[in-house]
Amino acid sequence: MNHKPIVMYATTSCPFCVAARRLLRERNLTWTEVSVDIDPDKRAEMMSRSGRHTVPQIFIGDAHVGGFDDLDALDQEGALDRLLHD
Repeated sequence: MNHKPIVMYATTSCPFCVAARRLLRERNLTWTEVSVDIDPDKRAEMMSRSGRHTVPQIFIGDAHVGGFDDLDALDQEGALDRLLHD
């Protein structure tokens, strides 16, 4: 099933990044991951787009979802599917 593009700014070992990957995989979603632990320019890009400095920062389409807790809350409310497909 097609859905809006998902972009996740993340690091390799952050436990919240690991949890976000797991949630996305469990929902059979695909995403583009931007590694900010290797490229400082990408971290600056993430901070500029999100206004936050922690990872992960997740975007669905043009909407900034936030971090893992925000993604999980959307999923629990049933709003994640609507955001992906509206």
